[in-house]
Amino acid sequence: MSAQVRQRAALSNELARQLVDAAREAAAELGQPSTVAVVDESGHLNALARMDGAALLTLEIAQDKAYTAAGFGLPTDQWHEFIKDDQPLAMGAPTGIRRLIVFGGGLPIVVDGQVVGGIGVSGGHWSDDIKIAKAALATLED
Repeated sequence: MSAQVRQRAALSNELARQLVDAAREAAAELGQPSTVAVVDESGHLNALARMDGAALLTLEIAQDKAYTAAGFGLPTDQWHEFIKDDQPLAMGAPTGIRRLIVFGGGLPIVVDGQVVGGIGVSGGHWSDDIKIAKAALATLED
């Protein structure tokens, strides 16, 4: 029976909260009120913070960025390159795959070579959202 069961690393709530706090710090340094979401390896929300001044829509966008990154183990900004030259995929993926985000701000959380979750940031231009998410993940290396 054990051959039929997989074991996966799990993201702790403590780590999820640490990542959210680190992202909030980075967003504050940029002067960008943001929402930060961290999901586990299955895409379930583990931690979320909406900074004062962050737009209402950032709540959903941040969660979907985290979900997309965890679900595919791929940064969300890489989706554009992946689909842009494939017309059927470019037309169908963004509207046909629920919660798929194809612009930056979502990164997979990788620990010991395993995807254990995703982080999503929304609040400004996607390039700034990436910087904030990367700053949060850099705390894993400390």
